Amino acid sequence: MRGIAESPNSAVASTEECLRAIETQNPIINAFLSVDTEGALAQAKRIDEAAAAGSARGALAGVPIGIKDVLTVEGMPATAGSKILEGYRPPYTATAVRKLIDAGAVILGKINCDEFAMGSSNENSAYGPVRNPHDTDRVPGGSSGGSAAAVAAGMAVATLGTDTGGSIRQPASFCGVVGVLPTYGRVSRYGLIAFASSLDRVGPFAVSVHDAALVLGTIAGYDPLDATSSLRPVPDYTEGIDKGVAGMRLGVPSEYFGKGLDPEVQSAVESTIERLRAAGAEIVPISLPHTRYAVPTYYVIATAEASSNLARFDGVRYGYRAPEAKTLAEMYRLSREGGFGAEVKRRILLGTYVLSAGYYDAYYKKAQQVRRLLTDDFLAAFKNVDAILTPTAPTPAFKIGEKADDPMAMYLADIYTVTASLAGICGISVPCGNSHEGLPIGLQILGNHFAESTVFRVAQAVESLEK
Repeated sequence: MRGIAESPNSAVASTEECLRAIETQNPIINAFLSVDTEGALAQAKRIDEAAAAGSARGALAGVPIGIKDVLTVEGMPATAGSKILEGYRPPYTATAVRKLIDAGAVILGKINCDEFAMGSSNENSAYGPVRNPHDTDRVPGGSSGGSAAAVAAGMAVATLGTDTGGSIRQPASFCGVVGVLPTYGRVSRYGLIAFASSLDRVGPFAVSVHDAALVLGTIAGYDPLDATSSLRPVPDYTEGIDKGVAGMRLGVPSEYFGKGLDPEVQSAVESTIERLRAAGAEIVPISLPHTRYAVPTYYVIATAEASSNLARFDGVRYGYRAPEAKTLAEMYRLSREGGFGAEVKRRILLGTYVLSAGYYDAYYKKAQQVRRLLTDDFLAAFKNVDAILTPTAPTPAFKIGEKADDPMAMYLADIYTVTASLAGICGISVPCGNSHEGLPIGLQILGNHFAESTVFRVAQAVESLEK
């Protein structure tokens, strides 16, 4: 699959190419939950007609893009990977998707994900697991594994995903594509079906760093419909992306290279770091001392916010309603019992517990205090370095079912990504090698708040080294 700037095809031809890939690959990969074939081809035709008439083309004119099914698109299904939203078609479009459409993108359809974005493997969808295109016996990562797999399999040129604790970066690593975590507030969350509101972020997957930068530049910016979106102007993220890393100071935290890191992942990441050194970067050892508290802190905060956000799904207003319910209380209980999957129920229960009157101070308040310490670690580090380099995930993609019965092992797959999520900083995962089995390995590049341009510059240098 060609990138945005590399395709000589018309909008219709590019769209047809992706639709053919979906037809042949999706029965195996299960990335797309719904495909708007007629609408996509009609949009592509309008773009080609406008181009033939000499009308101005948007930055993404004719680019086929898939949307994770936690983002709303007017008239299209929006299930969030859950039975409880089966059949729901929202009457409005998410701001990030609206910006893509305004830029000329062709929306192919909605993409599978872990239910309500809760998971690290894309095995928690009510509509079946997504499979990794590099090895269909393995997971693509989660929760945005469908979005990563769609790009890796050539079913879309780019996709949108969401990242709460690593749900863009980890799937990008497992599937060998580029995935971007924007700074919190850089992209509007309006139209995003919420998991954890202080953590959720919308970001792109693409086949190249340049493409990801172009898509992020399109969807970023202030939105009056989202009170948490930033007023900061959006720069051209593609400008200066090819400057290289000469003269840059890149930090390497010791806490990310210890016990639990797969030797092949460590070797690939360290090899890439050495090549960046050879390209002129100064590699600086650093410490992020509160890293060991990140996973428990994340799962207290995220589950607390999930228990609040998911209270709205009760069988009353939209989505699944238990047909056997005889009373109002039964309707609430049976609709949630039948509509939610096991992982969602687990997180609602945990979140409700940590927010309860007797445990709020001991858990939720304490987690927020530790979150501040984790943020301070990064802010101190960025006084001395331009960006931070780490593995994206501790292992390559694991086999489907391998960790399904061990939630703690699954949660620890996020060990290198939740820190940036809690701190609100930006980051990217870019391919940096393969395991002996041919499974992709990702390098995570983290930047300070609103330092996406710096992160893209380092990522572009890594991508150039890999070619």
